[in-house]
Amino acid sequence: MTADDRNRAEARFNKAKAKTGQTDRDIAAKAVLDNMAKLKALRLAREAAEPPRPAAVKKARTKSAKKSGEKSPALSDWLAGQQSGGRRT
Repeated sequence: MTADDRNRAEARFNKAKAKTGQTDRDIAAKAVLDNMAKLKALRLAREAAEPPRPAAVKKARTKSAKKSGEKSPALSDWLAGQQSGGRRT
């Protein structure tokens, strides 16, 4: 097969492909959308079949790092400690 024959065959293939109006990207995008729709339907069916979950109970935050009796240092003391520790502000 010569290069000229190969070019003609490729042109014929591309022309037939162009008639359908779909490119590879369009076909791939449609496949992804179809898969997403199928997975969503499966998820919704699974969620409908299982019993409802109890509502999650939020836990109150506790002060584990600080005890209620301890007082935090003054800002000026904290800044002085940061500066003497090698931090620049």
